Amino acid sequence: MYPEDLVMPMKAELTENGFTDLSTVEAVEEFLQKKGTTLVVVNSVCGCAAGGARPGVVHSLTGDKKPDNLGTVFAGFDIDATNTARAAMMPFPPSSPSVALFKDGELVHMLERHHIEGHSPQMISENLQQAYNEYC
Repeated sequence: MYPEDLVMPMKAELTENGFTDLSTVEAVEEFLQKKGTTLVVVNSVCGCAAGGARPGVVHSLTGDKKPDNLGTVFAGFDIDATNTARAAMMPFPPSSPSVALFKDGELVHMLERHHIEGHSPQMISENLQQAYNEYC
């Protein structure tokens, strides 16, 4: 498990931009039952989370359409919560970082690590905004 002093600033990049920190199994289960569109980010300490995922996800929220609910779990820190979120993301294998969009509890769009790693925040943002335009 990663040390708290390492993880907290990385969590803050999302929570300071409107994301709910989902650190327990119960919080994730309740969050995923919300009506409307729900974005869940599996946050991570890796460079592609810092250089692509977090800034790309935050930028994706600047468009006209955006998800109703924003939540995040942290891989390697919120272990049980992350496993619960990942179970809802099946059939996609566990990956971090990753981003999932749900509509009324059903997974409708997924960005796995290979969609994030090596891609710019702008490309990640555009991918997510296209999904928001379709589902939100």
